[in-house]
Amino acid sequence: MTTPKRYTITAALPYTNGPIHIGHLAGVYVPADIYARYQRMQGEDVLFVCGSDEHGVPITIKAKKEGVTPQDVVDKYHTIIKKSFEDFGISFDNYSRTSAKIHHDTASEFFENLYKNDKFIEEVTEQLYDPGANQFLADRFVVGTCPKCGNEESYGDQCESCGTSHNATDLINPKSAISGAKPILKETKHWFLPLDQYEDYLKDWILKDHKKDWKTNVYGQCKSWIDDGLRPRAVTRDLDWGIPVPVKGADGKVLYVWFDAPIGYISATKEWAQAKGKDWEPYWKNEDTKLLHFIGKDNIVFHCIIFPSMLKAEGSYIMPDNVPANEFLNLEGNKLSTSKNWAVWLHEYLEDFPGQQDVLRYALTANAPETKDNDFTWADFQARNNNELVAVFGNFINRVVVLTNKYYGGDVPEPSTYSEIDEQTLTELKTYPDVIASSLERYRFREAQKLLMDVARLGNKYLADEEPWKTAKTDAERTKTVMYVALQIAAALATLSEPFLPFTSNKLKDILNLTSQDSAEKNSWNDISSKNALLPAGHQINKAELLFSKIEDEHIQKQLDKLEASKKANEVENAVVDPEKETVQFEDFTSMDLRVGTILEAEKMPKTKKLLVLKVDTGIDVRTIVSGIAESFKPEDIIGKQVTVLVNLAPRKLRGVESQGMILMTEDANGNLVFVNPDVTGIPNGKSIS
Repeated sequence: MTTPKRYTITAALPYTNGPIHIGHLAGVYVPADIYARYQRMQGEDVLFVCGSDEHGVPITIKAKKEGVTPQDVVDKYHTIIKKSFEDFGISFDNYSRTSAKIHHDTASEFFENLYKNDKFIEEVTEQLYDPGANQFLADRFVVGTCPKCGNEESYGDQCESCGTSHNATDLINPKSAISGAKPILKETKHWFLPLDQYEDYLKDWILKDHKKDWKTNVYGQCKSWIDDGLRPRAVTRDLDWGIPVPVKGADGKVLYVWFDAPIGYISATKEWAQAKGKDWEPYWKNEDTKLLHFIGKDNIVFHCIIFPSMLKAEGSYIMPDNVPANEFLNLEGNKLSTSKNWAVWLHEYLEDFPGQQDVLRYALTANAPETKDNDFTWADFQARNNNELVAVFGNFINRVVVLTNKYYGGDVPEPSTYSEIDEQTLTELKTYPDVIASSLERYRFREAQKLLMDVARLGNKYLADEEPWKTAKTDAERTKTVMYVALQIAAALATLSEPFLPFTSNKLKDILNLTSQDSAEKNSWNDISSKNALLPAGHQINKAELLFSKIEDEHIQKQLDKLEASKKANEVENAVVDPEKETVQFEDFTSMDLRVGTILEAEKMPKTKKLLVLKVDTGIDVRTIVSGIAESFKPEDIIGKQVTVLVNLAPRKLRGVESQGMILMTEDANGNLVFVNPDVTGIPNGKSIS
C-alpha cells in the first residue's frame, strides 16, 4: 500500500446491554485511542469512529430481564457508555448509535443494493423454534453444545469458548434461552450472503497479501475458517427488534445484527461528515485511505470474513488494511462477564478513582492481551501505579521541576560545556520517537509504552548519576547543564506520553508552561529527534504538581470487597433448580448400560481447555471417550481411576475424535466435579451397575 493520505480507524461497536468494562478497554478502545492520537500527532488526516450497537438478541434479553422495552435499555446504556468514553478521554471524532435514522437508512440502502444486484440467496430453511414462547430462536435465544469444542454453553451464532461462529441448528442438544425447553424445527424464509463465492478472493487478500503483516491470531483464525470451506451465511433474522428487512415478503424479519453493526462504521462516518460539511466517501472508497478495525478476538470472523465479503459484494468500498485484534482480559483469574456482573465497570472506576484515568490506561496497556489472554488484578494495578508511574515517571518530573524552581526561580538555565554523559543522554533521547513510533505502527502498544517509561528511566538515571543537588554547592555551571539536559527529557516526555497518558501529558505541559500559543508547545513528535532545545534557556516553567498519587491498600481492598459481593450476589441470583426434563418410561431407564471401567490413558485434546481424550477399559473392550473434565483434573492424576461408564451411548465426534461413551460425573457440596462411584474397590471392569 502507498503512503496513506488519510486514516479511517474504527473501534468495535459496544453492545448496549450493559456499561463498558476494563475488558472492552484493554482489548479495543485504549489501543485504538493510542493509535489515533499518535497518527494525529504526525499531522495525518484521521477519522476515529465508533457507536453503540443497539440491535441484536442481547438487548432484547436484557429488556425482558429488566421488564422494560429494548428502546429503554439502549437509551440507558448508550448514555452511560458515551459519557464514560468522554470522561475517560477516548478521542472519537464521532460516537454514534445504530438506532439513529442515518444508520437505519444506510444499512437498509446497503441491503437493497445487494438485493437488487442478486448478491443474496433467498431460501426457506428449518430454524429452531420455541412453541411455548411462539418465537424463533435466533443467536443468543438458544444455547447448546458447541459442535467444535464441546462447550455446553455455546450461543446459537457463536461459541465464546473457542470463538467458532456457527448457525443455531449446528448446536448439539440445543435449548431455548427463553424457557429452557427443547426447540423444534420450523420453516422460515431468509436471505443468505454466499460467502463461498468470495472464498478465492479472501484467500488471495488474506492468506497471500496479509500473511506477514497481520497478527498471528487474526491470520490463524481467518485461515482456519477459509480452510474449512465457507458457506452461505444468513443476514436476516426472525425478530421484532432491529432494522426491518427492506424488501417485500419480509414482515417480522430484521437485519442480522452482524450485518447491520459494521455498517455502523459507515453511518457514523456519514453523520460526522454531515456535521463537518465534508465528503464521507474518501474515508471508505479511496485506495489511498488506510482502513483499520480495532476489535477483540471474538469479532475476527465478522471483520475479516463477513464484512469484507459484504463490501466486496457491494463493489465500491476499500478493504481493511489491518485488523489488530486482541485476546481477552480476565479479572482476578475469572472471565469478565456482563451478565454475571464480574467486571470493573468504567463509569464506576471513574467515580472511585477521580482524576486517575491515565492510571487505568497505563495498567491496561502494560498488561494488554496482545498475543494471549491476560489477567487484570487490583494488586498489579496498585503496583503499576505506585512502583512505575509514581516512583519512576512522577518522581523524575517532580525532582526536575522542584530543583529548577529552587535554583533558578523556574527559568530554564543556560547550559555550558556538555560532558560525554550529557551528549550520550541527549543522543539517546533523540532515538525514542522513532523506536516508539515503530512499535505503534506495528500495533505493539505494550512495547511502545514500555519504551516511553524508558525515557523516564533515562531521566532518573541521569539525575542519580550527575547529582545536581550536590554539584549545586560546588559547580554552578555544571549544575546548569545537568538541569538543562534533564528539562529536555521532561519536555520530551510531555510530548511522547500524549497517546498513552493524555491527561498526564496535558498536566505536564501546564507544569512546563507549554500550553500558550507563543511558547515551546510547537514541539512535535519529530522535533524531539531534530531540535536541540525543546525547552530553550530562559523559558519559564511553573511550580511543581504531583502527576500521580500513591494508591493505598484500603482503596484496593474496597475494590476486592466489591467484587466478592458481586460474586455472592450472582450466585444467589443464579441459584435456580433446572426444570424437570421430559418424562421417560421405565424401559428407557433400564436400557442404559452402566458399567465399571478403568481409565488406562488420558491426554488433553489439543487447542481445547475442557476436553480430555481417555482410553477406558470397560471390561467388554477398550474404547476412546472424550470428556469435558480437563479444567478439574490433570491427565496424570486420573490414570488408573475406576469410573462409571455409560457404554451404550451413541458415538459422536468432538473435534474430529469419536467419543464412544460417557463418564458419569457429579458435583460435591463445594461445587467441585467428582466421579460417580469412584474407585469401586474389588469390582471388576465391565461389572454392570444397577
